[in-house]
Amino acid sequence: MTERSAGATLVRGGTVITMDDARRVIPDGAVVIEGSRITAVGRRDEVTAPAGAAVLDARGRYVIPGLIQAHLHLCQTLFRNLADDLELLDWLKLRIWPFEAAHDAGSMRSAAELGIAELLRGGTTALLDMGTVGHYDVVFEAAERTGIRLTGGKAMMDLGDDVPRGLRESTRASVDESVALAQRWHGKADGRLRYAFCPRFALSCTDDLLREVGSLVAGANDGVMMHTHASENRTECRLVRERFGRENIHALHELGLVGDRAGLAHCVWVDESERALLAQTGAAVLHCPGSNLKLASGIAPIPELMEAGATVAIGADGAPCNNNLDAFGEMRLAALIQKPRLGPRAMPARTVLELATRGGAAALGLDAEIGSLEAGKRADLVVLDPGRIASFPGDEPYGRVVYSVSADQVEHVFVDGRPLLRDGRLLTLDEDEVMTRAGSDLARVLSRADTGT
Repeated sequence: MTERSAGATLVRGGTVITMDDARRVIPDGAVVIEGSRITAVGRRDEVTAPAGAAVLDARGRYVIPGLIQAHLHLCQTLFRNLADDLELLDWLKLRIWPFEAAHDAGSMRSAAELGIAELLRGGTTALLDMGTVGHYDVVFEAAERTGIRLTGGKAMMDLGDDVPRGLRESTRASVDESVALAQRWHGKADGRLRYAFCPRFALSCTDDLLREVGSLVAGANDGVMMHTHASENRTECRLVRERFGRENIHALHELGLVGDRAGLAHCVWVDESERALLAQTGAAVLHCPGSNLKLASGIAPIPELMEAGATVAIGADGAPCNNNLDAFGEMRLAALIQKPRLGPRAMPARTVLELATRGGAAALGLDAEIGSLEAGKRADLVVLDPGRIASFPGDEPYGRVVYSVSADQVEHVFVDGRPLLRDGRLLTLDEDEVMTRAGSDLARVLSRADTGT
């Protein structure tokens, strides 16, 4: 790639998988980036770049929209490989909550940077994140510094006898801190950073907190979101029924939390009426197939949700329940796990790539800005090499991306027109430094985490 000139870049010669309304796939294509926006997409011989534009030779490569992961926990990245072979509620109570309660600002920075480095290396350019109860300014600072597109917020937890003291907060303190974070960060970095209120799940929040979050989101006119977990685990669903006298999605809806700016992670155990409600309200289902399998939670009825008209996006969830943040791995799983019960055409590869691009953009309320390669949209894009031995040969681009390509085939990543990965090398993070600091910070967290072992 030549040096950038006048803020313009020409990505030239690759197969451009646009994911636009027509789902154009353009062999020998080109994408022009000027500033933070895409200004032209088309065949190489039809596209003209500004004089002096930097040129990225993408021959033999695929150019795709930046992948969007709509449910992640950057705060948990330090705890990868430390909470295996447990079901959800034990996983939380015995491992994750004690670990999160032992975080400090330094360890949170390490967790965030470790996660962001992995995401960028794997072609994820935007994410919806739920933090732990404290230190969320640090996550926004890491995103601002590294260039990734982040929508996120602190976890809100004002209920639960099993919650460690370091995570338990009063209703008022939880709401006030969340509002203050939104005021500090929402819309910063030219809109690249956005806020989401994050009540953890119904069982860790009082009715008062849930209602107030619903009112805050409904009263906001600036794109602030609500992000929670729902209907992930059978025991969780039973406990919600015992508390509210109704199914999870209906209970959350009555509290004002299920609407067109809501992202609900998992939705594994939802009945037909809940599926209809999710579609009617415009709430997004955030599908995490790897996590749902590893925690033995189940398989979400994604084809049925899509048939009902629900918005669906994909996310890896947290590193300790997956154990990686690889969007390509999640796409492959999302396609495969439905086929045994519904047939080989249940989740075609193109549909799955749509969930990881357009679906993620819609879930974040950013479908006018990202999710496809089109003139006028933000220049979030990825260049990957499909010609590696594990994905060679073949010329059907959707199947190749979803079933064969892996994260280590990503070569270049742009967010808002800024290169963050070039020739496989991170430009805004020093990987060795990140890993060294993460190791020492993890040792400090583990030394004070009360896991009862």
